Amino acid sequence: MEKELIIKLNKNFEQAAFQQEGVEFWCARDLQELLEYTEWRNFVQVIERAKMACYKSGQVIGNHFVDINKMVKLGSGSEREIDDIMLTRYACYLIAQNGDPKKEQIAFAQSYFAIQTRKQELLEERIRLVERLRARQKLIATETELSGLVYERGVDGQGFGRIRSKGDQTLFGGHTTLQMKKKLGVPENRPLADFLPTITIKAKDLAAEITNFNVKKNDLRGENPITVEHVKNNKDVRDLLAKSGIRPENLPPEEDIRKLERRVKADDKKLLTRAKGLKRKKNGKK
Repeated sequence: MEKELIIKLNKNFEQAAFQQEGVEFWCARDLQELLEYTEWRNFVQVIERAKMACYKSGQVIGNHFVDINKMVKLGSGSEREIDDIMLTRYACYLIAQNGDPKKEQIAFAQSYFAIQTRKQELLEERIRLVERLRARQKLIATETELSGLVYERGVDGQGFGRIRSKGDQTLFGGHTTLQMKKKLGVPENRPLADFLPTITIKAKDLAAEITNFNVKKNDLRGENPITVEHVKNNKDVRDLLAKSGIRPENLPPEEDIRKLERRVKADDKKLLTRAKGLKRKKNGKK
């Protein structure tokens, strides 16, 4: 395929995209023209095959193919309502996969939407990784605050460890921190939270935040009253999770947070290097 055609098609596909509530989509009537299908009824057959492929992949068809109506102008200057379909990037990809591969436009669309879909997957994965990292950093800050708070109120480091351990045991349905480490295959010398999923990290953080708040509000002092408070808060958080069918002790472990952090930093470094290279090119430097 000629470079000029690739540039032209890429521009056409980009310009045909719409945004609604942060979701990118294309209209089937526009895609029909981009893929050079002269008859709507023929293009609808391709769409139906794509819908079947969507269903077989385990996706909800209605999440990717949304029937709509729109007004179009006629030669006389009047308007007429016609059927159309809002298509996600994934829906467009499936349509391209089920189109006539002999058409250059179809061949381009297959690659275009495959790359765009992969970009979206990579973006979503990165957001999940960063969210987990931030949740872990927030928990460290909250527990550091709690540690300093209880120390001011007559509890030493060992006492704080016992308070936190009792909270964990309540959150994990009777499983101690050591038992959870063994269950999840966490090294004994590493914090359990470094291997927990984001929702559990946030649950621990919420319970600790409430403990911080109530210790100050009620001027709690000594290990026993603060332990009672922390256990209560972890039980309340556990009960809240249970309403959605979530049992923290049954959730599988996640990747070591240290490895995740190194990977995110490495990706950031690559992006920065690439951005600098593009900037030098733009400025005409080698």
